[in-house]
Amino acid sequence: MPDTNLMPIAGLDNPVTTPRDVTPREDGRIDLVGLPQARICEILEEAGLDTKQAKLRSKQIFHWLYHRGATEFADMTDISKTMRPWMEEHFILGRPNIIEAQHSTDGTRKWLLQTDDGHDFEMVFIPDADRGTLCVSSQVGCTLNCTFCATGTMRLVRNLTPGEIVGQVMLARDALGEWPKGKMDISDEADAAEYRADGRLLTNIVMMGMGEPLYNFDNVRDALKLVMDGHGLALSKRRITLSTSGVVPMMARCGEEIGVNLAVSLHAVNKEVRDEIVPINRKYGLEELLQACADYPGASNARRITFEYVMLKDKNDSDADAHELVRLIKQYDLPAKVNLIPFNPWPGSAYECSTPERIKSFSNIVFEAGISAPVRTPRGRDIDAACGQLKTAAEKKSRAERDREAAAADAE
Repeated sequence: MPDTNLMPIAGLDNPVTTPRDVTPREDGRIDLVGLPQARICEILEEAGLDTKQAKLRSKQIFHWLYHRGATEFADMTDISKTMRPWMEEHFILGRPNIIEAQHSTDGTRKWLLQTDDGHDFEMVFIPDADRGTLCVSSQVGCTLNCTFCATGTMRLVRNLTPGEIVGQVMLARDALGEWPKGKMDISDEADAAEYRADGRLLTNIVMMGMGEPLYNFDNVRDALKLVMDGHGLALSKRRITLSTSGVVPMMARCGEEIGVNLAVSLHAVNKEVRDEIVPINRKYGLEELLQACADYPGASNARRITFEYVMLKDKNDSDADAHELVRLIKQYDLPAKVNLIPFNPWPGSAYECSTPERIKSFSNIVFEAGISAPVRTPRGRDIDAACGQLKTAAEKKSRAERDREAAAADAE
């Protein structure tokens, strides 16, 4: 029985944080993934290294972890062979545990992952002609209860740690074979000519997986700092987007302390409808949300705020809704674009997708007002990886079923 460590939820849309930065392991070893160099140095000192040794080894480990994707201390060729067994005894270079990996006919990939204390969550990779986007989860479950979203029907179990968040990016790089190859150790003697990165597939990250990122702000921030670190995963902040349902008090901090692109799950243009489909609207209303968008640090025509808008038949898809959306964007003078998302039906949902004709009419009205309003192409529907469908597959398929499938695959 896993340690559920359930979070006491004060209300449908109230955040409750967990203070830990590492998930405890049964074997007592500490997982170093997700920790910055200064924290790794502290842990090495606590384990018995002197200050000078800890500082050197933390620099080496940080490089191998985040720049080279090492999963074993044996791979760290500039750490002495006598030191490596001690490292292995005390520490681990973990990844989220893969329970199941699925590959869609359109190239989309979805992974069902599990934390060391037995909780399932998911991530998705979406390849396009000019980019590859990884959809990263920030929580196990979700507390927001958005009525159109399958993930919103799950209870919130706990926040993911920085290691469990950045570990998703590292796991995707493992699967795509995108770590630099060659020796290129930290030492000056390394031959830079042997260091190369074969064409990157993973170019963008969106914090749009399971959970509300701004209700796990500290851990999301710390994970993304490692992703953006020039000595680490080195992905530009301009290629990272954080999506929020509208946690207004945290939006300014997101811009100031993380500085990534902002996406807002808008989905409606009046209080009655948004209260129904995005319940956090009852706490932070449309006007408050749009003002926070107008005040978002770094927002400009070059770095527009993205409004996500799921198209629900006879709910939020009328021409009047489109005109009101345009009015609101112009009223708050927002540098914005609108992503129109055809609704992905899921069992038990009370909604239907708007017709293609209705979606086109809505899009045309917004476009004609000078605001970009592309219609998102649904991806990964055959593996339940499309937008709004991230609901842990463990609830749909028993472990025994997965074991039988794995055995059958091995037998082929």
